[in-house]
Amino acid sequence: MLGKLAMVAVAAMVLAVQAMAQEAPKRVIVVSLEDRKLALVEDGQVQKVYSVAVGKPSTPSPVGTFTIERRAANPTYRHNGKTVLPGPGNPVGTRWMGLSVHGYGIHGTNEPNSIGKAASHGCIRMAKADLEEFYESVAVGDTVELVGERNEQTAQLFGTGEKPAVAAAAQPVLTAAIAPLPVPTPEAIGAHAGNRVLMASR
Repeated sequence: MLGKLAMVAVAAMVLAVQAMAQEAPKRVIVVSLEDRKLALVEDGQVQKVYSVAVGKPSTPSPVGTFTIERRAANPTYRHNGKTVLPGPGNPVGTRWMGLSVHGYGIHGTNEPNSIGKAASHGCIRMAKADLEEFYESVAVGDTVELVGERNEQTAQLFGTGEKPAVAAAAQPVLTAAIAPLPVPTPEAIGAHAGNRVLMASR
């Protein structure tokens, strides 16, 4: 009797997990480095488009398809022996979404005037209100496509308007592939700037 109850319970759990997986929307985050825009796409429909900052020519954003591997609210930033606690001076702002390419992520900024420019060390920066809204809409495992040059997909998502004055496509392009990485502690998140510089110098 106990064995049958256990089997029924396991079967019910499997069915519940399968139902949740079928109901979860398929999210893709598309970032056009050239347009300096990010689109949140769910089940093939654009939910929202945000202006972002991307990597500057000396520290370009990677190009490729990645996933969100970790999320942190109010992260502590640590780099080269310097620690910045959560607050207005934190270089990664109030949210961090680490990508499957080590050292890169989508985060906030303590330089809001950089949004819309090629100004970061390779990460994707967002304005605070946009970042906090976006953070609540995405999850670990969501796909992130970083597109270096305008193509048919980005033209459909972001329009065919004028390119920014200094096109991100003119930057050196750093490409990467998805590779499983160890998950750092929230305290290690601050080291991402140094990791990007090492990766960009390859």
